[in-house]
Amino acid sequence: MAGQQSQSIQTLLEAEKEAAKVIQQARQYRVQKLKDARSQAAKEIEAYKASKEQEFKAFEASHAGNTQVVQASIDKDTEVKQQEIRAAYEGHKDEVVKKLLDRVVLIKPELHRNLKKA
Repeated sequence: MAGQQSQSIQTLLEAEKEAAKVIQQARQYRVQKLKDARSQAAKEIEAYKASKEQEFKAFEASHAGNTQVVQASIDKDTEVKQQEIRAAYEGHKDEVVKKLLDRVVLIKPELHRNLKKA
């Protein structure tokens, strides 16, 4: 009976060792799968990043010429408006100076509007 008990205990210990090996292999398999998934995700992210960077560079290159054209157009419009303002200034300068001098030199003394009502 003691031999049978000893053999049963030995069988249980062997089964426990085998179960521990299976569990260890499962853990290693899971860890390896996680590492593989991380590296695959990193590769996909890098590929996506590279494609988006390439798209952006293509977009930037296609619109770079447009900004120069737009800038030239804006500069031309600005110059035209400045010339219009200078022309208006030159045309009305004498008239404005005359009106200012008339206001300063020709004084019409009159009572304040509040004083008239009282």
